Amino acid sequence: MYYKYNEFTPEQIAEMKGYFKNANYYYIYLSVFVALFGFVSRAYRWKFSIEHMGYRSHFHNNLMAVCVAYFMNLTIPRSGEISRALILKKYENIPFDKAFGTIVAERVVDLFIFFLFVVVSFLVQFDLLKDYILAKIPFEKIMILAVVGVIGFVSLLLIWRYSNWKIVATLKEKFAGLTEGMMSIVRMKNKWWFLFHSFFIWFIYILTFYVTIFALKETSHIGFGAVIIGFVIGSLAIGFTNSGFGAFPLLIAEIFMLYGIPDTAGTAFGWLAWISQTALMIVLGGLSFLLLPIVNRNK
Repeated sequence: MYYKYNEFTPEQIAEMKGYFKNANYYYIYLSVFVALFGFVSRAYRWKFSIEHMGYRSHFHNNLMAVCVAYFMNLTIPRSGEISRALILKKYENIPFDKAFGTIVAERVVDLFIFFLFVVVSFLVQFDLLKDYILAKIPFEKIMILAVVGVIGFVSLLLIWRYSNWKIVATLKEKFAGLTEGMMSIVRMKNKWWFLFHSFFIWFIYILTFYVTIFALKETSHIGFGAVIIGFVIGSLAIGFTNSGFGAFPLLIAEIFMLYGIPDTAGTAFGWLAWISQTALMIVLGGLSFLLLPIVNRNK
């Protein structure tokens, strides 16, 4: 971030400040409101796989656990998934490995839906996206990464199958609980409602991103191709960092430049989108941290 912003001239910094000052914050507030439905839907979806395993949890605890998870992911990537399972263990007495298994199952479904978005983005803007990726990572390096990945994956499979190490035996025992949670999707009674909420959550994600483009005049005219590619790249930034801190605005700016959006406008848009959603996570996560022990004080 320091290196990137040192590249901007004082005039460009002033220009970005102008974007923040003149942005239409009605659309920022609207995007935050839309995002709330994603939190609620994710909490409601969770109950289907939990109930399938023979447990019940209160919706308010599910919702606060989800809010805390988003909050935690701002610190250490993917730590939120662990915190969600720990909260249900503490307040709903649901075994950690089974609760965590349902979360892993959710992530598998979410990954599949995200992959659909990636496929759509490639189909819609194949040439543009291909040139962008190859400009960032040469084809030779992509092949090397693929080979290393395959070798590593095969090695882990062999260790898992044939090793007698104590740590592997312990992991296999824990994995049994995870498997039960993951298989709950296939066997659950309300699996179609589960899938509906899964697609609805991602619909909310992209709608939140789409609504935000109208906050700036410079981004309000971009088409579907730019929106979906920006959304995919932004999702990757969020997934591989602590909720996209620093990386999200910079990557969004690079994508938008491919569509003729000035670097300063794209960067300002990225920060507006990221700050508004991050503020929502902090507020909801912080309130959930405070309310969880109060709401469950009689347990």
